[in-house]
Amino acid sequence: MKRLKWILPVYMSVVFGFLPMLNSVVQAEGTSYGGYVAAEARWFIESAQHTGQSNDDSYSYVLRPELRYELDQHRFTLVPFYRYDNIDDERTHFDLREAHWRWSQGDQEVLIGVNHVFWGVMESRHLVDIINQTDLVEDPDGEDKLGQPMLQYVLLKEWGTLDFYILPGFRERRFPGVEGRLRTALPVDWSLAQYESSDEDDHVDLALRYSHVLGDWDIGLGYFNGTSREPRFVLNNTATRLLPVYDLINQASLDLQLTDEAWLWKAEAIWREGQGNSFAAVSAGFEYSFYQLIGSSKDLGVILEYHYDGRDGTAAPTFYDHDIFIGTRLAFNDSEDTEILAGVSVDNSGDDRFFNLEAETRVAESIKVELRMRLFDKPEQGGAVEAIERDDYIQLQARYYL
Repeated sequence: MKRLKWILPVYMSVVFGFLPMLNSVVQAEGTSYGGYVAAEARWFIESAQHTGQSNDDSYSYVLRPELRYELDQHRFTLVPFYRYDNIDDERTHFDLREAHWRWSQGDQEVLIGVNHVFWGVMESRHLVDIINQTDLVEDPDGEDKLGQPMLQYVLLKEWGTLDFYILPGFRERRFPGVEGRLRTALPVDWSLAQYESSDEDDHVDLALRYSHVLGDWDIGLGYFNGTSREPRFVLNNTATRLLPVYDLINQASLDLQLTDEAWLWKAEAIWREGQGNSFAAVSAGFEYSFYQLIGSSKDLGVILEYHYDGRDGTAAPTFYDHDIFIGTRLAFNDSEDTEILAGVSVDNSGDDRFFNLEAETRVAESIKVELRMRLFDKPEQGGAVEAIERDDYIQLQARYYL
């Protein structure tokens, strides 16, 4: 969001000028300090596909400290984030993941500031998750999110939990730059975003969520009114760039999860209007866990999910229309917290395949290593994968926890 840009120089001054002093600060009662710093390498298997893209591998550094303070019913949280990337200037960015004050008493809570809110239960697609903007330059899986300014009121009752959100200000989605990988043939100029609202990124959005646990069922009902986090795209005047267009939408959502011994049955559904023709989308599936596999301490989960999306060409584009995700999760349950997640998303037509591997382990008390591999195969002509079919990569990240 434009009005947050001034925070970057202030943040850098605080981090690099006062970081050595934080050790004394955390000695104060109720104060805790954590987070991590990380070094990351991303190696691309094939040469670049589009004009202007760099053929060099990407090396970047991440700084994500966390500072928390609690006093009676009050809790203060600060989680800034900064990444430097040697290739793509657009991937070099700063964000406030969290910066808020939370007050709680009895069955009520109030939060004011920047926060991250997650809705949903699915593994491969977070269909109903709409509060925060996707931090797309972080990872193509869309799981990283930008911080969202908000006023949140929570009411906790025996009959369920009600969350009310007032969301002042919109966060624009960042896209890879001209030199960056994992981009469309025509780069997206996110700085020239267009809006349906005359207030542009100052539009105030509203959201409401009801959630409850009924026996083995977890139920969530959501409603959102405001600027869509998913943009459409139009050409600029010279037809050399894509410009994102953000529409005003109404969206109702439902998410369900049933826990039945080793089974987890999951479903998410939305209905959206305002972004072209109204449409519905549904994701459903299960995860079955084999505990203590073959007499060992390891647990193996088998995941199967199906995604249907009824949007047409008038709405924002999506990777998911009629897709199946098949995956496995292997938890070693060891002292190093070793875990492997592997899966493939396949378009129902047999095209557009996305292979994913994530593995992580702790190599020392404060050091964790994560390996990721993303492979794109059999792109459909004109489909979502075609633009990034040669951007297969292997990524290694080492994190030092503070």
